[in-house]
Amino acid sequence: MDRSLTPAQLELFEKEFASRAANRLMQNAVTRTPVDEIALDRRIVTAADHSVSHHLDDWKVTNQKKSGRCWMFAGLNLLRVGAARKLGVKDFEFSQNYVLWWDKFERANHFLESIVETSGRDADDRTVAHLLGDPISDGGQWNMFVALVAKHGLVPKSAMPETDSSSATGPMNRALMSLLRRGARDLRRMASEGVEAQRVHKGEVLAAVHRVLSIHLGTPPQRFLWQWRDEKQEFHREGWMTPAEFAAAYVQIPLDEYVCLVHDPRESSPAGRTFTVEYLGNVIEAPPVVYLNVEMDLLKRLSMDSVVGGEAVWFGCDVGRMMSGDVGLWDAALYDYEAVYDASFEMDKAARLVHRETQMTHAMLFTGVDVVDGAPRRWRVENSWGDEKADKGFWTMNDSWFGEHVFEVAVRRSALPPELAAALGEPPIVLPAWDPMGALAR
Repeated sequence: MDRSLTPAQLELFEKEFASRAANRLMQNAVTRTPVDEIALDRRIVTAADHSVSHHLDDWKVTNQKKSGRCWMFAGLNLLRVGAARKLGVKDFEFSQNYVLWWDKFERANHFLESIVETSGRDADDRTVAHLLGDPISDGGQWNMFVALVAKHGLVPKSAMPETDSSSATGPMNRALMSLLRRGARDLRRMASEGVEAQRVHKGEVLAAVHRVLSIHLGTPPQRFLWQWRDEKQEFHREGWMTPAEFAAAYVQIPLDEYVCLVHDPRESSPAGRTFTVEYLGNVIEAPPVVYLNVEMDLLKRLSMDSVVGGEAVWFGCDVGRMMSGDVGLWDAALYDYEAVYDASFEMDKAARLVHRETQMTHAMLFTGVDVVDGAPRRWRVENSWGDEKADKGFWTMNDSWFGEHVFEVAVRRSALPPELAAALGEPPIVLPAWDPMGALAR
């Protein structure tokens, strides 16, 4: 084939396309109907069974709306179960807006410190360009959620309710990104003046960030009066509490005992080793984001054991793949695109990571699992997209999809085999800032 496209080649392609009845049929169909409607495999849809043998959830789903807060919604959804039981209520929500405020403020500081550290490099340095490309997105990771709770505590939703901007973060984020990129410009120009001078200016930038956040989200409470009525209509008054006191009283699981397991099958990522990603994080003084890379079978087994044992599991995945919102289903073969296009899309998970075809994009909770002969067959998932789709917001994931598109779970350290628990103490391999395993769930 020639280096450039030629009229003869284009004529050949057009003749080959027109000569096949299947191509003409698909053209007629797809030009009038969404391709996913045509590619949806009816055999998988009609065979789908949404029941599971182990089912934890008896609560309502939450809704992150037009924001990328899935990772903190999933974290708070995990914590609210125990809080609701202690409070004696059916449904309870921690304030997602409160966690969002502190994540944005901490993230701004983290970004500016990263700029100070890299201010001697060229702006087109790959790491600097990566930092400037996304200074303060909504997305995050499990370790980042834990860092926020540890430092800032939690409050009930009534103490800091949602605002228009917490539910639709785009305009606020645009203002924040402009402020931070302008701050990055100034800090880079000040590199010759030294770190202390840069940090004085950083304080001025953070003051502006604080104003923007407070205007859009409100002011996070330092103390609030906590009282409630339980399901039996009995009244309770706890009195004035700080966010740290509230978290200590109502977080019923030991967050510092949880570790992140990932499945990264690339040849460059050996199983049984810990990894971290350069410049990934939000709270400067918090422990770094660290993953332990394990085989997929172990990821599934530990997730299954947790659900069977009565505890939901926070997980991260590439959510948009082979997904039907109308059916409320994920299956690795849900859409037959190869039949539509007469083209192969085959790439294994490692190749998709290497070639930037996949990465973690969303976080949710496993709240159920269907176990057959000791192995999981399908999973029940609590999403944070409201209750209009699937089973009032609870989705079904066939196990085939788990293997292909789930990347990360948070489980208790005590659940690990001894050799993997020991591996957590080893210095992590440092991946570059742009590595796909540093993707943030939104």
